[in-house]
Amino acid sequence: MTHQAKNNHTLRLGTRGSRLARWQAEWVAGQLRERGHTIDLVEIATQGDADPSRAIEDFGSPGVFTNTIQQAVLAGAVDLAVHSLKDLPTDQVEGLSLAAIPRRESPADVLVLADKLRATATAGGGCGATGSVAESVLAVLPTAAVVGTSSLRRQAQLRHARPDLCTVDLRGNVDTRLKKLDAGEYDAIVLAEAGLRRLGLLDRLEHVLPIEIMLPAVGQGALGIECRSDDTRTREALGPLHDEVAHAAVTAERAWLEHLRGGCRAPVAALATVAPQGRLHLQAVVLTPDGASRLVAACSGELAQPVECGEQLAEDMIRQGAARIIASARNYP
Repeated sequence: MTHQAKNNHTLRLGTRGSRLARWQAEWVAGQLRERGHTIDLVEIATQGDADPSRAIEDFGSPGVFTNTIQQAVLAGAVDLAVHSLKDLPTDQVEGLSLAAIPRRESPADVLVLADKLRATATAGGGCGATGSVAESVLAVLPTAAVVGTSSLRRQAQLRHARPDLCTVDLRGNVDTRLKKLDAGEYDAIVLAEAGLRRLGLLDRLEHVLPIEIMLPAVGQGALGIECRSDDTRTREALGPLHDEVAHAAVTAERAWLEHLRGGCRAPVAALATVAPQGRLHLQAVVLTPDGASRLVAACSGELAQPVECGEQLAEDMIRQGAARIIASARNYP
């Protein structure tokens, strides 16, 4: 049932131009239209889009996919923006508010195999290393398999679990990465499950990586909808899209990352989940880029205190040597 808006004011929604970004923007636009709002999508090119071959870490600063759009919101060129929360820096931009975090899609990562390995994996003939970790999903990969991923976080966790794997950089949107895989450039690639689900690529979800192997990026699977802090009308329009459970989980993750000061250069990961009784459980990992050193920790907290939960876990990990591990990433080639 549609809800009637109080006025006919058009909301301009800024979005990147990739197919996944457009899907996310269209989803938000659809939710708002169902509630009687008129929405115009405005495509905005970001720094990360302008140089798709460059590794994300090499840009030297966070926000390569968000800064340009945030400036457009601040300037009044658009009224709101939809971000993948994993791309949104934890530093608050003055004048902007994260007005809504909708219900979260799966935060997991997926190992997508090349055709030459899919038949073997389906038949149960994986030939990777043995052991409790590799016996699950990574055992489908042969020794020295070439795995593409754009993320140092993913590379470090793969290197820890399977040091024999050859992990190489892979940039581009989801379609570009899949085309390179299908062209035989890689034995496998790692992608976010949320992106594949949102694009309807369910046939690629055969090998979801368990969190014991691959903790996700902070905020992965969640969307963040941002608007100007003083734009009461837009904030009110976005209110019904907000999910308190998703908000608590990603707030804990982002508080952990901000307190740790991990940034986009270090291989760090965290995931918060909410138990049926309402307790928040946060687990995190910090690694050296080569995956040789790995610090894992977890804590629980109240659902109403996600920031405290995140900061507590960060402090615990700093005492255990997280800062030293993070520092090692700064000089990594």
